[in-house]
Amino acid sequence: MTEPPRLTSLAHGGGCGCKLDPAVLRQLLAQQPAAGPFERLLVGNETSDDAAVWELDDGTCVIATTDFFTPMVDDAVDFGRIAATNAISDVYAMGGRPILALAILGMPVGKIDPEVVARILQGGAATCAEAGIPVAGGHSIDTPEPIYGLAVIGTCRREAVRRNADALPGDAVILTKALGVGVYSAAIKRSALDEAGYRDFVATTTLLNRVGADLAAEPAVHALTDVTGFGILGHGLELARGAGLTLVLEADALPLLPRADALARGGFVTGASHRNWAAFGEAVDLPAGFPEWRRHLLTDPQTSGGLLVTCAAERADAILARIHAAGYPAAARIGRVETGPPRIRVDS
Repeated sequence: MTEPPRLTSLAHGGGCGCKLDPAVLRQLLAQQPAAGPFERLLVGNETSDDAAVWELDDGTCVIATTDFFTPMVDDAVDFGRIAATNAISDVYAMGGRPILALAILGMPVGKIDPEVVARILQGGAATCAEAGIPVAGGHSIDTPEPIYGLAVIGTCRREAVRRNADALPGDAVILTKALGVGVYSAAIKRSALDEAGYRDFVATTTLLNRVGADLAAEPAVHALTDVTGFGILGHGLELARGAGLTLVLEADALPLLPRADALARGGFVTGASHRNWAAFGEAVDLPAGFPEWRRHLLTDPQTSGGLLVTCAAERADAILARIHAAGYPAAARIGRVETGPPRIRVDS
């Protein structure tokens, strides 16, 4: 009897690691017309933000986003859960709360059992239920590789909208989840991650970023974004460029998944990590002698990663304690925002 193919064997990449090269994406977006002028469009594509925001008559805002990708795990339910958590995150990263989702499904008909597809959808629906929203519809097509994700709609008040471009000089920088998802994904692809490591991987990638909506109620929180396929450096650089400021990261303060450093030292690095560095490495200042394996953790693509938060420095400890209490034990204060050119400086 022929064994069914592994989900990961049907895809050339997986998770947010299969995003377009950031340099190619910037080139494509530069050729697109601006979204405006629309007075009610508060956030469009001008700042590489996480979602679009449209204001209604009463000051309520609609947040709209979509995210989908190919499998990074072989368990169908886990794939659905991770993809759904990742898609919903964009609403939380804008300071909103999700209200409904639509499924986006592409499957290689004839190569994958319908029961496997059903389990992917079940996983996504379970995560949506955890977030308190329905999967209210969707669309499916026949594709060469498996693809799953969501289009998500959320809401918030205008004063709660948090862009990635509103950091202020002197802000502290907080990251809510540990880094290393990409190197774990590379180990999964090569059947080199043990059961405990896999549990850690699933736990972080299925942890909803719902704390973002709570943080948006805090006036001292100035900017929010989530860290996904471009790694902490890529999404940090978007924040720095949006604000026209320098983001300083303390390398030793960055939270890592338990085996991330060992896996990176062992060469478990994704192709996306190399592409990310090639795309924006010229805007990053590293310490002298900084090891290549550590640099790879900075460009490591995070599928369903944490929130990158900037806040008033005098409120940082209280805000970090609030994040911990909300169920994000790996959250850490990782740097600061300084006046200077839109770059990232990594201090050891």
